[in-house]
Amino acid sequence: MKKFIVALLALGLLFGCSNEQSTNKSSNNNSSETVNKKEKAEIVTVVISKNNGEEMIEEKEIEIATDKEVTVMDIMQENFEIETQFDGAFVASINGIAGSDEDKTSWFYSVNGEEAMVGANEYKVEPEDKIEFDLHKWE
Repeated sequence: MKKFIVALLALGLLFGCSNEQSTNKSSNNNSSETVNKKEKAEIVTVVISKNNGEEMIEEKEIEIATDKEVTVMDIMQENFEIETQFDGAFVASINGIAGSDEDKTSWFYSVNGEEAMVGANEYKVEPEDKIEFDLHKWE
């Protein structure tokens, strides 16, 4: 009878350890899935400058959602203090720095080195885009 009880205890320990290892493997898989999701985070870079890049104001790497369309304006509104003009199509002020009619300056933006031809509320960003806002003369 003692041998039977010892055998049952041994089996119990064996199965108990087996489940624990399985749980650990599952836990490790979840951990590496989390790391992979973080590695897959999509980033855009935003650069804020003046006078055609002569004066650097700020540069930020920003995560973007990959499950919906994101515009340049969405990124600016969520990450900077901005004021808009023309029904929210264009950026008039970034972090308290505004263009001036007197100085004939305004915020212009480009994406990946190409000046945008639509308002910031229309331009859909892609992962790895480099968005540059520069305050300079319009003449």
